Amino acid sequence: MAEQTDTRRDIADGDRAVSVHVVRSGGIAGMSRRWQLEAFGDDADELRTLVDRCPWRECEHSDAPHASRGADRFVWEITARTPDGVRSAQIDESGAAGAWRALIDAVRSGSDGGVRTR
Repeated sequence: MAEQTDTRRDIADGDRAVSVHVVRSGGIAGMSRRWQLEAFGDDADELRTLVDRCPWRECEHSDAPHASRGADRFVWEITARTPDGVRSAQIDESGAAGAWRALIDAVRSGSDGGVRTR
């Protein structure tokens, strides 16, 4: 259900910043929309929890993003940068549930249970 890339890289010790970018493409007009949420310090812990709950590795070798594509369906591209590195996934509309949906919704709303941007 998702296509994933894991390109972990070191971030300076003590840098607990978390950044998540979400791009939604498709739909009736085929347009893309973008959202970004960055959190720092203690606020980053909450966002990182959402990132860590997503099954990044589970979908590593999946070809499923193409399985349910069709007219007017959304595809989500999610990129998360944490102190552990950068992870990216492409999720089709049917795969945007559970932990993925919680992360997408948090980024779109700009806050989830106290996560704030700088």
